[in-house]
Amino acid sequence: MAALRRLRKCPSTGIVISHLHTSSRASAKQHYKMLVLGGGSGGITMSARMKRMMGAENVAVVEPSEMHYYQPIWTLVGAGAKSVASSGRPTASVMPPGVKWVKSKVQEINPDTNTVRTDDGTEISYEYLVVALGLQLHYDKIKGLPEGLEHPKIGSNYSIQTVEKTWKALQNFKEGNAVFSFPNTPVKCPGAPQKIMYLSDAFLRKTGKRAKANVIYNTSLPVLFGIKKYADSLWEVVKRRDLQVNLRHNLIEVRADKQEAVFENLDKPGETKVFEYEMLHVAPPMGPHLVVKGSPLADETGWLDVNKETLQHNKYPNVFGIGDCTNLPTPKTAAAVAAQSAILNRTISKILKNEKPDKKYDGYTSCPLVTSYNTVILAEFDYNGQPLETFPINQAKERRSMYHMKADVMPHLYWHGLLRGLWGGPGPYRKLLHLGMK
Repeated sequence: MAALRRLRKCPSTGIVISHLHTSSRASAKQHYKMLVLGGGSGGITMSARMKRMMGAENVAVVEPSEMHYYQPIWTLVGAGAKSVASSGRPTASVMPPGVKWVKSKVQEINPDTNTVRTDDGTEISYEYLVVALGLQLHYDKIKGLPEGLEHPKIGSNYSIQTVEKTWKALQNFKEGNAVFSFPNTPVKCPGAPQKIMYLSDAFLRKTGKRAKANVIYNTSLPVLFGIKKYADSLWEVVKRRDLQVNLRHNLIEVRADKQEAVFENLDKPGETKVFEYEMLHVAPPMGPHLVVKGSPLADETGWLDVNKETLQHNKYPNVFGIGDCTNLPTPKTAAAVAAQSAILNRTISKILKNEKPDKKYDGYTSCPLVTSYNTVILAEFDYNGQPLETFPINQAKERRSMYHMKADVMPHLYWHGLLRGLWGGPGPYRKLLHLGMK
């Protein structure tokens, strides 16, 4: 239960002591020109960029965890196509050399005094602040789920503690309902809850169990996917493979001892329906990081309040944000972080020169919608929900080449490009075109 209790918070990334960079737990007050909060994809990417801009001695990263994870690959880990070990590396190996590492949790942000307090009592002052704290997972907001995750037939690809449980539940499936949920909150990678549904269907077909299975996707959304071009293609997949999709169904309770999942009909509040399951995959409710939510940096809903074009805070001009913690009106994905990082780098460089930011983030994000063990629909779009595609082909079509990019190419570019601040910008997949990968 100790491990599962940690599921109440989104797994963050961290670091171990290394001679390549410095670390500190000193209680004395510290000061840095640039302080980065969070060591996930956005935090590491921006710390690498800020090191080049300001010098390593002027940059510090606050991050408590021992490991850094490439979370987009967890979809494939949950389906047995990748190992969980392949998704993680010690953050010491991705932390920019020479950058100060503060191995603590952020306890409080005080933008009026330009200070941050950590859980070990350290007060750190800054000239500029980049907030990259991600979001938090709330498994505890579904009745019976935290203890239910102790049972073998429930998994979740959203946590390092539970992603392998998905694969075990899938392998042990005999007959009955395989149920997949999508919560009634903002989520990171909104395609992930249905990707594992398609992969599970493919696995059950491959192992001869599909005839005895009902594959059911219950989503709180009123649509299968938010962008019509890709949604139309996904509906074709759903119909062709006899998958059951129930819109506006939100998971509110798990009765693991009875193998029952209770969903509320959001169009008829108070009306519920019980689904028996042989396998249950849960995408948990998600919300803003509590430290951000409890600070003056938050908007009325608790997310970091930034300008959607420049990523500069709307009230505090020396504060910036990137990734899942922000209120940017675009899906929260690693591809979005890649696009945002180049814009934010440009914004900060202009602010340091007392100039007006001149590059605008258009909301670019991407979701490689895995539909089988060898096909992907590559969705790319902007703030307005308009496709913003990289390749001179119809990306709404299932393609083997896009699966290879998702499974093999993108992880390499993440570890060796994005985290080093060498890859990013609007439409980051366009880098692949320069590599001849069409």
